[in-house]
Amino acid sequence: MSVIETSWTHAYITTNGVKLHYVTQGDGPLMLMLHGFPEFWYSWRHQIPEFAKNFKVVALDLRGYNDSDKPKEQSAYVMDELIKDIEGVIQGLGYETCILVGHDWGGLIAWNFAYAHPDMVEKLIILNLPHPAKFAEGLRTTQQLLRSSYMFLFQIPLLPELLLQAFDYAPIANAIQGTAFNKNAFTPADIEAYKDAAGKRGALTAMLNYYRNIFQPQTPKKNWSVLEVPTLLIWGENDTALGKELTYGTATYVRDFQIKYIANSGHWVQQEQPELVTQYMREFLFYLI
Repeated sequence: MSVIETSWTHAYITTNGVKLHYVTQGDGPLMLMLHGFPEFWYSWRHQIPEFAKNFKVVALDLRGYNDSDKPKEQSAYVMDELIKDIEGVIQGLGYETCILVGHDWGGLIAWNFAYAHPDMVEKLIILNLPHPAKFAEGLRTTQQLLRSSYMFLFQIPLLPELLLQAFDYAPIANAIQGTAFNKNAFTPADIEAYKDAAGKRGALTAMLNYYRNIFQPQTPKKNWSVLEVPTLLIWGENDTALGKELTYGTATYVRDFQIKYIANSGHWVQQEQPELVTQYMREFLFYLI
């Protein structure tokens, strides 16, 4: 890997009936980091040592990913279960609240968790994942439907798994490096790390099950009221999967809201522009540091 392994510690925690792997470094208030698809804790490799200077940083492998448990049932990956995972991690680590940071799927979980448990989130930082209400609006447009067409492919049983593992997991590599605006952000070792994580037994199906639950009916229908948790949204402007227009109007849903756009970055913003992401996060958190 491209970062020295000894700068952090690997550990496990059992929550909501699953054992989750995480990497941790530092002491102080809890900063909990949630990765996206098709990644794992490693997507936060640049931020972990930076924020460990002021926080106990914990970067999870979400259920189904890398070294965390991979329940076989598709129903194990519904949002309610993912929210319970995060609640259990915070409490299991001995904290009542955290700074919650999420990218991509981790961002969607973070949005939902902040609504479900606003008292447990001191501040919310989201990277390249729109507010769920804005994403739902986007999916009613042809432009975003085309950008998100891969989600419909993922609904098919077995075929996506076969495609993703073809040619030594080349589609995993292409999903990350191929869609990055800053192609120099990923070393060959970084890409191998992502391929190795996706290649673990049961991981591909588990990762895809997140998507396979997206279109399941939810009862009752979600009411996106105004979120009271102070929130920072960081957005790489050259995201090929999620249009910048999905960020417009987010302030309608968040009382205390800031947004920072980053040019010369695609979807993998904390890896493509790590220094700027760290700077914006620090500015947002400054009074706590």
